[in-house]
Amino acid sequence: MTSARTVWPGRPEPLGATWDGEGTNFAAYSEHATAVELHFFGDPAGGTPTDVIRLRERTGFVWHAYVPGVGPGTLYGYRVHGPFAPERGLRFNPSKLLVDPYARALAGEIRWDHHPFGYPFGHPDEDLVLDTTDSAPGVPKAVVVDPLVGIDPEDRVPRVPWERTVLYEAHVKGLTALHPDVPEELRGTYAGLAHPSVLAHLRKLGVTAVELLPVHAIADEYVLVQRGLRNYWGYSTLAYFAPEPRYAATRDPLGVLAEFRAMVRSLHAAGLEVILDVVYNHTGEGNHLGPTLSLRGFDNPTYYRLVPDAPRYYLDFTGTGNALNVTHPQTLQLIVDSLRYWVTAFGVDGFRFDLAVTLARDGHGFDRGAAFFDILHQDPVLRRVKLIAEPWDVGDGGYRVGEFPVRWAEWNGRYRDNVRRFWRGDPGQLADLATRLLGSSDLYEDDGRGPWASVNFVTCHDGFTLRDLVSYERKHNAANGEDNRDGTDENFSANYGVEGPTDDPAIRALRGRQMRNFLATLLLSQGTPMLLHGDERGRTQAGNNNAYCQDNPLTWVDWGPNDEASALQGFVARLTALRLAHPIFRRRRFFRGRPGRDSADEDALWFHPSGRPMTDDDWADPQARAVALRLSGEAMPEVDERGRPVIDDTFLLIVNAHAEPHVFLLPPAPAPGWRRLLDTEAAEDDPCASVWPGGAAVEVPGRTLWLLVHPCVEGGR
Repeated sequence: MTSARTVWPGRPEPLGATWDGEGTNFAAYSEHATAVELHFFGDPAGGTPTDVIRLRERTGFVWHAYVPGVGPGTLYGYRVHGPFAPERGLRFNPSKLLVDPYARALAGEIRWDHHPFGYPFGHPDEDLVLDTTDSAPGVPKAVVVDPLVGIDPEDRVPRVPWERTVLYEAHVKGLTALHPDVPEELRGTYAGLAHPSVLAHLRKLGVTAVELLPVHAIADEYVLVQRGLRNYWGYSTLAYFAPEPRYAATRDPLGVLAEFRAMVRSLHAAGLEVILDVVYNHTGEGNHLGPTLSLRGFDNPTYYRLVPDAPRYYLDFTGTGNALNVTHPQTLQLIVDSLRYWVTAFGVDGFRFDLAVTLARDGHGFDRGAAFFDILHQDPVLRRVKLIAEPWDVGDGGYRVGEFPVRWAEWNGRYRDNVRRFWRGDPGQLADLATRLLGSSDLYEDDGRGPWASVNFVTCHDGFTLRDLVSYERKHNAANGEDNRDGTDENFSANYGVEGPTDDPAIRALRGRQMRNFLATLLLSQGTPMLLHGDERGRTQAGNNNAYCQDNPLTWVDWGPNDEASALQGFVARLTALRLAHPIFRRRRFFRGRPGRDSADEDALWFHPSGRPMTDDDWADPQARAVALRLSGEAMPEVDERGRPVIDDTFLLIVNAHAEPHVFLLPPAPAPGWRRLLDTEAAEDDPCASVWPGGAAVEVPGRTLWLLVHPCVEGGR
């Protein structure tokens, strides 16, 4: 097709489609291509283009053209010509329509019956054979958008300090799909998340930031679609600049952007920050047998890490078949441009980087001085947002908890495992628990970071929910269609007598107490706590610990009337209010006191149940499961944002993970003595109802946490 349009040379920057009010500049990177075609479409599912333009200008491997009269709402895609030589890592195939890597919005869905694979099925060494099936009807089309529509200048950005942050990990659809107060047409959408009833719940719960599972446009894997499933979690990115359309109440591609912006603005107005879980370590194109949807067809060796001596295959540090080539400057630019766009266009407040170790791998493994870190730290936009790492991947040497640079917080997997094992009653966990409760200084203090760098969590999207953690000893993932082989077998969980649901009142009571133990430990620990959506209501996934493909009520939050759920929700709100009211539980600096030190003026002092300070032998006792921690708000006062001292009360945290009761001799305290603020044995508690003088012997029930205070301040400060 020969275009009758007027086409000007255009410019190589910025990449993507940029409308200026009169026309649109198109720019796409490909180092190894021999020709690049721009196709326009009138229908998202259309296969026949309305116009085809060959990009004849190339500047520094960027192919570009300016097309007058093309504006917002125009659908387009690319066909890129070049060698099809998989054995050399080149997989150009002009039969496959490609999504612009810089697409700001998408229209249409992947349709596998139009075979977006670059090779035919059924041949020996099939990926070495070129397939000429036209994939256009089955590939989403990029949409030209208006770049002048930015964030609302009246958007009230909360800018919550790290030490006051409480994260709430949530799925856009799963959080509201069953919410009775959200209009049916808005459930499971960006607009639903911004509904006043949802915002009221989050504010009452006391969280300060919503950490959303991936919202970048998603490519559901072919194998899942064949099983009637989809990638519910979204860790299968198709386009790094486009919000996922399936989470929008509107079907208008441009309206999706407006709806996402409105969601962020509403969350901000409620005092809540927005953190995006981003997947820059891999894409949904998979391994050498995956589809050709975007980056693979534009320039495979630029965007992906290939096996050096066998570039037909992909290096895989992610367990998904591929890894982005962060050693190439163009791939780094793609990542950073995307991050900056979500901040400047939508106003998001930070990012959680999935499998972040992959982003810092050079040719020799993980590098704390990697270019990825340098760029983010120097960028004037990105250096002021929150950065959170999932500090591991599945490659060699991939577990790097505590090794990320200054300014980075990290999901603390060691916290999760230790706290789970301690409350389950595993031997030898007490000494590690002491370190985790005080912010994991062993991981974060030496490199200049504070306790905030430890993102503490007991559960997250990946694994058991909180209720399932205390209800199942093994995973139950049959619904995923993988014969229960998927998901980890190392859950550190317990069922306390019955696998799954039970009517036994004793087991139910114990499970409830253990959930409260986990929540109280989490929210009273130094560091940045993270809650999983629905855990505050005791959500269950029926023992499925890898529900990535379950887009159904199994993974959605149940908002139905439930006295037990309401009580647990209230318990969480009490804990977050207590944390907010008392800076001693959210310090910016580490406590000086350490396990084994017993000076009376220490800000943190550990006591044996007998009342004496803990000794090295006590910490080394594998059967020790009970200890008391005194936190003094006067010995070393916390400081506020201006550096002014903030005097707080003195607290005594008592944990007893033994199955049986334990007698504790309370430390000295001036009159009126110690008053109890929290008791996890009771679903509901009367603050300050119990009081004991210093030196009193008190019996703490088995598997119970108490929090005592001197003096008692009801309702917080």
